[in-house]
Amino acid sequence: MVLSRLPVLIRLRILGGLSAIQGVFFLVYAVLVVIGVARLGISGPSEVANAPGVILEVVIFLAFGLGMLAVSLGWFKSKRWARAPFLLAQLLVLVVSIPVTGATDSFQRTLAILATLTCGLGIILAFTPRVTHHLLLSESPSQSH
Repeated sequence: MVLSRLPVLIRLRILGGLSAIQGVFFLVYAVLVVIGVARLGISGPSEVANAPGVILEVVIFLAFGLGMLAVSLGWFKSKRWARAPFLLAQLLVLVVSIPVTGATDSFQRTLAILATLTCGLGIILAFTPRVTHHLLLSESPSQSH
């Protein structure tokens, strides 16, 4: 299998790249929400289309974006802590992407399939024995508390 031949540092770079792409996506989405509200106003059902709801949405996506960029740096620096938030983000993306794979719009379906596959790849890479071993070895004894 191709994954078994990848050196561990390449695996960590792929994980860092996936995290960075996701972080940028979340930040861009937050900006697009702000632009949409500025251009068109708040629209939609009254339960979610209100100023506090939109502000919360933007804050959440900004936090996710910045968090994933931090996770990306963690992967690039071989930090073991990066795996837990990375896994959580992948699971959250899968909760959305898997149902959308059945969408009737081909663009949405294609994006959902791509997101599902990249999340799956990321989860597999994050838990390969080589990555786990490398992360454990790169942690100094003073950080193991």
